[in-house]
Amino acid sequence: MGEKSKIEWCDNTFNPWIGCQKVSPGCDHCYAEAMMDHRYGKVEWGPHGERMRTSDENWKKPLKWNREAGAFEQEHGHRPRVFCASLADVFDNQVPSAWREDLFKLIRECGQLDWLLLTKRPQNISKMLPSDWGDGYFNVWLGITAEDQVHFDQRWKYIQKIPASLKVISYEPALGALRLPAHGPFPDWLISGGESGGGARPAKRRWIRDVIADCRQHGVAPFHKQWGS
Repeated sequence: MGEKSKIEWCDNTFNPWIGCQKVSPGCDHCYAEAMMDHRYGKVEWGPHGERMRTSDENWKKPLKWNREAGAFEQEHGHRPRVFCASLADVFDNQVPSAWREDLFKLIRECGQLDWLLLTKRPQNISKMLPSDWGDGYFNVWLGITAEDQVHFDQRWKYIQKIPASLKVISYEPALGALRLPAHGPFPDWLISGGESGGGARPAKRRWIRDVIADCRQHGVAPFHKQWGS
């Protein structure tokens, strides 16, 4: 559950635990549920499902990446980026708080890695951050996923108030138009992408062009991952 990633905007994925539940239309075709629940039967998804902590061996992988970070940066020109978590949500209130404390301890120990924490539950962030968060950990990029304007507006209002080294918007899967506000604060980075897989809902080119134009106007770094199916 910690491995080299095929996701273009990160280098590794790390899952401290597995399991989640759907909270909005962007979750309808959740690949993590399809794989971990329906295909492999590892955990039951949903409000009454379980959250399964991954193995101690898995938790050691970021420590290895951290030791190798200098060589990685020399080869690739940037610090290693770790997406946490692709099969769960760090700020899920069904997760034991002790697990989250262990995760932030690991993040502190791995100061040579840049950690990307994306959530659809930004209303939980402030009460779940560690007590020493202060102005944000220098190696944590905090972000939200938002599939359209409604969910961006709902979620951005929470995260814009929380200090962080970098703030990220994941506009994936793009299910409707999304425009950045006319006035800041603005995120630092915006990732866009259409939905893929069976039953994928199409992304319109106009949505992507418009939000990238907003990014360029306001000094936000855009990254378009894919058009989808």
